[in-house]
Amino acid sequence: MAELHKNLINGEWVGSDGVENINPSNTSEVVGVYARATAEETKQAIAAAKAAFPAWSRSGILERHAILSKTSQEILARKAELGELLSREEGKTLPEGIGEVTRAAQIFDFFAGEVLRLAGEVLPSVRPGVGVEITREPIGVIGIITPWNFPIAIPTWKIAPALAYGNTVVIKPADLVPGSTWAIVDILVRAGLPKGVLNLVMGRGSVVGQTLLESKDVNAISFTGSVGTGKKVAAASIEVGRKFQLEMGGKNPTVVLDDADLKVAVESVAQSAFFSTGQRCTASSRVIVTEGIHDKFVEALAERTRNLRVGDALAKDTEIGPVVDPSQLKQDTDYIAIGKAEGAKLAAGGELVKASTEGYFLQPTLFTEATNSMRISREEIFGPVASVIRVKDYDEALATANDTEFGLSAGIVTTSLKYATHFKRNAEAGMVMVNVPTAGVDFHVPFGGRKGSSYGPREQGKYAAEFFTVVKTAYTAAG
Repeated sequence: MAELHKNLINGEWVGSDGVENINPSNTSEVVGVYARATAEETKQAIAAAKAAFPAWSRSGILERHAILSKTSQEILARKAELGELLSREEGKTLPEGIGEVTRAAQIFDFFAGEVLRLAGEVLPSVRPGVGVEITREPIGVIGIITPWNFPIAIPTWKIAPALAYGNTVVIKPADLVPGSTWAIVDILVRAGLPKGVLNLVMGRGSVVGQTLLESKDVNAISFTGSVGTGKKVAAASIEVGRKFQLEMGGKNPTVVLDDADLKVAVESVAQSAFFSTGQRCTASSRVIVTEGIHDKFVEALAERTRNLRVGDALAKDTEIGPVVDPSQLKQDTDYIAIGKAEGAKLAAGGELVKASTEGYFLQPTLFTEATNSMRISREEIFGPVASVIRVKDYDEALATANDTEFGLSAGIVTTSLKYATHFKRNAEAGMVMVNVPTAGVDFHVPFGGRKGSSYGPREQGKYAAEFFTVVKTAYTAAG
């Protein structure tokens, strides 16, 4: 049995029972053994965070800056090692894994800077001799629940601002990929984070997650995951009157107009739909194409899709890694069967792949002759499956793009400034991309969507302060 990676509660590594973390590229390989927290241990972690909050919330900005900066530096120095760990446990290709780790380092560096940029406002009152100060203060204990598809980046973009603004944290990473979050927490502890400020409780959502939701001592919850679980987080948070932030699903469109550069369009869609095995909430799974370019585009995209190299995430020539686990693989193949039954044409892929190792490998799958009413066009598949929908013109393309319950990301490929400008203003999405893939945003700008995709303030960048702080207005009379 490999070494047990324990939970962190009040500055101590605790836990006795663990489960194996399996490599989806090579199911005979155990990435590591990770403890599972009990409900009682989760309560202890919450209590530790609550006890640590008064001191941490009033700690000096240089202390917080130094810890976050040191964390950023170590992550960057170990990006190859941590990127390999990420790729082994989640299945991203090694370049994608290293890229995600680099992003985590950049996020910690950004929020180290934000600690030194904490600002407020000083305004005159309407009453003579009275001044007004508007400041932001930390909330308290933040519960963080993260998904498996970005096992370092998403925990980082929640932990870093929470700590920067003076909150304490209890984090539950996805049970499927605990290793990456464990590594980040370990780095933060060694960077000098006081005990109790950050607590790691790995384990099942039904145990750890539910305990977080039921606790009145958790002052806010930041959640990324499925729509169904997000609704449970919302209901439980309303019940106890806590602040909550939800990032959930997407069914993101990419519009390709007749005037698009064909090469740019094909590469943008291939990147958006299939890279990271399509396991991104910002992935583009609806490709809406006007009739003048449709046939040329479909032919070129089908060829690009067939030529994508699927295999072991660590292999140098791999472009598409494995699906994360058997459950997700079944969901993907079930939707491929649904697409066929609905009458969409399978233009490329759709078959399991035999590789040099035993893993959950699936050919990227392209459907054509789809309609926007089909289930494969309405429901989030969360795999390397995309559908092409033919439309008459830009107006129909825009209407089709907006005809969805989700609103995270939307893209357009066009050489027309007129249509690009109109789409940016009228696409019903939180993020709009012109001639670039829908998946992939910078670390210093806001992330989030509309409609069924998101609820609450944006994540990342300076906008993170909207969730992780509360505004205070103070009046002072002179003399």
